[in-house]
Amino acid sequence: RQYWLMKAEPETRYEKGKDISFSIDDLAAKKVPEPWDGVFLVSSRNNLRAMKKGDLAFFSHSNCKVPGIVGTMEIVQEHSPDLCAQDPKNPYYDPKASPEDPRWSVVHVEFRTKFKAPITLAEMREFGKSGGALENMQMLKQSRLSVSRVSQEEWDFIMQRAE
Repeated sequence: RQYWLMKAEPETRYEKGKDISFSIDDLAAKKVPEPWDGVFLVSSRNNLRAMKKGDLAFFSHSNCKVPGIVGTMEIVQEHSPDLCAQDPKNPYYDPKASPEDPRWSVVHVEFRTKFKAPITLAEMREFGKSGGALENMQMLKQSRLSVSRVSQEEWDFIMQRAE
């Protein structure tokens, strides 16, 4: 099993007239697996493509008042083309994407847990200092990634903090 961290923006933000916000509560309300779409950074896309059914991911709120990890989800379907990239009406449209060369990918996720309190980005940065439990965490080293790898040790440490 592999572990991941996936970011979403919980506060209202409009792209091409559409609110693209998505929170852990939105995911928890879904009755069917949710496609994790709109990932258009090659490194993050490659991480999506490396995911396997049964992998677990932290759900992290970003670009908000208190960014941080707010819960967990499971990868329930491995990568497939991100069709929103091929839809000119979609905020995530990419004119270079096509059925022959979709360029971008989605995985499908399901809600697993919501933490009683978030593990804040500020808290993670404290543990990301030299010698800290999160000093090698990909998300702290490459903060622009919306999808990043998490080691077993990092996963266990964060889950312990969330209890």
